[in-house]
Amino acid sequence: MTKKLYYDSAYIREWKTRITRKLEREDGAYLVLEESAFYPHGGGQPCDLGWIDNIPVLDVVVEEEEILHKVERFPEGEEIDCRLDWNRRFDHMQQHSGQHLLSAICLDVCGAETLSFHLGQDYATIDIARADLPQDQLMALELAVNEQIYRNRKITSYFVNQEQAAALPLVKQPKVTDDIRIVEIEGIEYNGCGGTHVSATGELGIIKLLKVEKQKGNMRLYFKCGYRALNEFNIGMDILSSLSVKFKAAKEEILDRIVKWEQEQKQLQAELNAVKAENDAYLAEKLLADRQGRLIQHVFADKSLKDMQNLAAKISEETDVIVLLMSNADHKVLLVQGGTSGFACGAFFKQHLADYRGKGGGSDKMAQAGFDTNEDAEAFYHFTVQFLQEL
Repeated sequence: MTKKLYYDSAYIREWKTRITRKLEREDGAYLVLEESAFYPHGGGQPCDLGWIDNIPVLDVVVEEEEILHKVERFPEGEEIDCRLDWNRRFDHMQQHSGQHLLSAICLDVCGAETLSFHLGQDYATIDIARADLPQDQLMALELAVNEQIYRNRKITSYFVNQEQAAALPLVKQPKVTDDIRIVEIEGIEYNGCGGTHVSATGELGIIKLLKVEKQKGNMRLYFKCGYRALNEFNIGMDILSSLSVKFKAAKEEILDRIVKWEQEQKQLQAELNAVKAENDAYLAEKLLADRQGRLIQHVFADKSLKDMQNLAAKISEETDVIVLLMSNADHKVLLVQGGTSGFACGAFFKQHLADYRGKGGGSDKMAQAGFDTNEDAEAFYHFTVQFLQEL
């Protein structure tokens, strides 16, 4: 059985040991060591990574009390040097200890039990037994949990038997009956847990609650601790500084400037829409005057699909015509028919688009398609012109 050094101390970063077994499996090479500080997947906490004789450790799992270390290749000797990816380990310690503290304070402040915990690469979450969590309670929770960080309460871990565990005010009784590991936050809680933790709440630095959302009748809290919270703050400050420069305003004035900018944009968009409508009316008259039979066709240099749809709708709304438009800018083709003819735009596109490497579709009245190249779009456009002229 592997001796679990992370239970002796979560702060062991380097150690020497021996290989007791090598396993060749379909998914790669695995090592079993006499002693290991590599924490395996479990309890909502991801595994540690690092190096064995400078060979990267890719995964760590536990099987029947043995810790298996997946490596890129087997080392040459039996005596080996091991080294943790300490930044990853300490990050997990901060997030996991932060979760314990957050869950305990959440139970105290909000009366909500934690149902589950997830530690992801970008953020951590807990699901709590609450149907809602108003903003004022969320702020009170964040303030209360950070107050306990600043008090720098000790965090200790130790093993007890079933009788000793029964005498402790545990959050919930553990499933195991022997060698029950307790993580205690001084004056806050006792919790059965096998994960790695910091030695005092002060090492968490800060817990920042990011957002809450409903999850199957409960509430999910997103949060970051320690260096993750610091990085989140720095990213936010970079964004604020960039906006401050862009809008030539102090940080506290940015929201007012954005509101003013949005109003200006709405006014400009209204004026642009009016100009486009006048232009479409003129262009519709010109295309109707130049048409041959029912077909109206035109290729635009840079008109968007939405603008082509608006123009085609204007042309066909009161006229029994077929409108075929193309834009060179984004390789789009649009087909619209007015009137009550038996021709179906969507069915035509579905039948022929694949021959020209196009993607799209539509209804009987309107269909649109996009192409990777202008050559394919032009080829499909000309094929459609020829087809429609023969109707």
